[in-house]
Amino acid sequence: MEGSVYLDCNATTPLDNSVREVLLKYLVEEYGNEGSRTHEYGARAKQAVQRARDQVASVVGAKREEVVFTSGATESNNLAILGLAPQGEKEGRRHVVTSRIEHKAVLEPFEELERRGFEVSWLEPGPDGVVRPEALADALRPETLLVSLMHVNNETGIRQPVAEYTRALEGHPAYFHTDAAQGFGKDLEGLRNPRIDLISVSGHKVYAPKGIGALVMRRRGYSLPPIRPLVLGGGQERGIRPGTLPVALIAALGEAAERAEREQAQRCKTCSAIRDRALAALSALDPVPSGDPTLSLPHVLNLRFPGVDSEALMVALKDLVAISNGSACTSSSYKPSHVLKAMGLSDDEANECVRISWCHLTPEVDWEAVAARIWALR
Repeated sequence: MEGSVYLDCNATTPLDNSVREVLLKYLVEEYGNEGSRTHEYGARAKQAVQRARDQVASVVGAKREEVVFTSGATESNNLAILGLAPQGEKEGRRHVVTSRIEHKAVLEPFEELERRGFEVSWLEPGPDGVVRPEALADALRPETLLVSLMHVNNETGIRQPVAEYTRALEGHPAYFHTDAAQGFGKDLEGLRNPRIDLISVSGHKVYAPKGIGALVMRRRGYSLPPIRPLVLGGGQERGIRPGTLPVALIAALGEAAERAEREQAQRCKTCSAIRDRALAALSALDPVPSGDPTLSLPHVLNLRFPGVDSEALMVALKDLVAISNGSACTSSSYKPSHVLKAMGLSDDEANECVRISWCHLTPEVDWEAVAARIWALR
């Protein structure tokens, strides 16, 4: 709505100006097909794609050849999870592990594995929103094929202890996948651990366009994870994800990745300042944080205002700020958040929670006016 400040950056982010320039350049001027090897248009397109591989790989400490471009984290998650299934069936390793707080793009592929005869261990979070590494260690079996635990939760903003998960996996052959849609380019060190085999990336969560993402596939020794393609019909991306490469989208993601890495500290500082102003204005309302707020990235607040329905709150604030009460992928459903329920909240409590998420591009917010509107609903 015109006049309201956008505070739903966990759903999608605005396009960075420099990213827009790169996108338009490869849409309008350098429109060659990366697979065309007989002329300079194709050669320049290939150079742009290779540069983007380097830019994305740098953020997580990977190598160019370990980056596969996809349409976004949903496809990357499906490719990582379902693409490993044939290897598990071949080796008789039909046990997999995930958690109850994952995005639907992870939960539903695991449900599909269950339908195919795999056994899934579903790990529960604590009230703080964290899945304990001890729970992972207890769930591992000799026949465990895959562990998929997210990097940062999309609803609460809470960082999961990825480094501790990797320690729990020491000496175990299971592949470790993390859905990093919310943390890529924001929490850098968490994704640079070489024990993370598979990393899902989404462009539109890091100031790039929608419709582009990546799956980082780290080598073990000389071997990439044995992912089978979900789509057939071409040799692009080493046959793992065939189809004509969207050069403009890829180049834009590369630019966004490079800027995120270079500007991470300043962006964090800006977001922390916005968080401080928000909490200062809202504290008199005694909001209840969802999970441990000290574990959250600085651009997210998930708060419960007891006695105030989240739907009524969003309507009351819509001319001031644009916020949400859960994942955009499930916003058409009025069911309570599966993440908050897994953390122990009742249906009524979950329905009182709102997610407020901003970024370094967010303009000034009249937090006092926001607080006054919430007071009026009580």
